[in-house]
Amino acid sequence: MNASPADPFASLHLEHSSTVDRVAEELRRAIFEGELESGTPLREVALAGSLQVSRPTVREALGALVAEGLLTREPNRGVSVTTPDPESIHDVCRARFVLEIAGVRSWNDAPEPSRQAVRDALAEFAAAAGTSGGGASYQTLNERHLAFHLSLVGLAGSPRLQAMAETLYAELRLALAQVDRARQNAPDQAGSHTLLVRLLESGDVEATVAELERHLAGAEVAILERLALPG
Repeated sequence: MNASPADPFASLHLEHSSTVDRVAEELRRAIFEGELESGTPLREVALAGSLQVSRPTVREALGALVAEGLLTREPNRGVSVTTPDPESIHDVCRARFVLEIAGVRSWNDAPEPSRQAVRDALAEFAAAAGTSGGGASYQTLNERHLAFHLSLVGLAGSPRLQAMAETLYAELRLALAQVDRARQNAPDQAGSHTLLVRLLESGDVEATVAELERHLAGAEVAILERLALPG
């Protein structure tokens, strides 16, 4: 039906879009919770039946996640959960190190709100981690974990560096979901992050840089080992 001149938006379908969004969000949740591991094939018919939606709705949601890089579409093989390649992981880890070090080195000159943002991000991650994960979901733990690292970049006071970091961390979320699911080491991670902030508060920037380098190198190795990729 054509839209009337008085209602040019009558042909829009909000309910359909909302359904697609809900399907995409549920798949994101399952991926970031580690329920759908890297390489898992996603079949339209099975998903449509499980989620009780139409195949076109599933197809559109899958397309959105392919565009985000969470899923991979291959000719004659369909769609599956993306498995990060080794070089991408190496590159992301190198880039995040540069950005986070820039932030850490700015600690003494950073405005107090930026330093408080680091403390707040640590407190939120520690609260989610608790003594044994704190009951928080893997998705929440990963989000708060990366929010802490993003707060370090924020110390540099550069919106462009912040935007670059957000893009990098979006690439890491899938891999980190797999790592945290296997290791369940959130309390240890929270302790490591607490040490970083204590070093910053002490004013020993060089010691913080050394600890951060050790921390990020260990994270890269853990991701590669968990995904069974060559180091």
